[in-house]
Amino acid sequence: MGYTSKNTGQADDSILKAWVRDAVRLCELRSVPRFVGFLDERQCAVAAGMLERGVNSMFFGGYEGAERRMLGVFPEDFTAEESAFPIERLVFSYRKTAALSHRDFLGAILSSGVKREKIGDILCGEGIAFVFADREISRFLENQLDKVGGEGVNLLPDYQGETPAVRNFKEIRDTVASLRLDAVVKAAAGVSREQAAKLVESGLVSVNHIARLSVSSQVQENDIISIRGVGRFRLQSVGPNTRKGRIFITLLKYI
Repeated sequence: MGYTSKNTGQADDSILKAWVRDAVRLCELRSVPRFVGFLDERQCAVAAGMLERGVNSMFFGGYEGAERRMLGVFPEDFTAEESAFPIERLVFSYRKTAALSHRDFLGAILSSGVKREKIGDILCGEGIAFVFADREISRFLENQLDKVGGEGVNLLPDYQGETPAVRNFKEIRDTVASLRLDAVVKAAAGVSREQAAKLVESGLVSVNHIARLSVSSQVQENDIISIRGVGRFRLQSVGPNTRKGRIFITLLKYI
């Protein structure tokens, strides 16, 4: 089961919600696991908000910390675990001087006719790339993906080395009067409080991948704050307070 999205608007949410409802219904009807994905972080948040308490489900993308993840819905008596997900890790090597990127690999894969929801995260390092894919199309990629960005690539079926770094961060430390959204956006974006408020009220700020329009919304530790045109941040730590009652915060900006 897959989900195709051309943008991140509300119209796409209706399609996603239909897939989630179908997965739950078919799982209950046939007593077999059903999967939806791969979903991006915003879509995962939407899907998670739909699942009723007691639904046996989990999200997994092939490794801990994955951004694109499948939703798995399981029968009540089934132990939901990572090994149940139909995900394959494909490892490709290439010349270190080629410096291939996520975009290069994704472009090559999609140009071969593979749908976006069949591909999870793509991690690129020096001369090596990990592609997390739906098992349904993994054999196809193994046989077809031999050139990326004009560079020859080779499948490494028995790779046992290190995984490329998932992501890098820039640390931002500041103090805020409170954990209101506009105050934290001010610190993250390096703008005035008035400019931060405009960003929020214009619908350019999301918290945990859901748009927030209220400047007085409260954020908390580990929240993901996305500011369109600025970047994405994780509120890594909160506190302690300064002598004047302001709050120390540490933000990690995704780079």
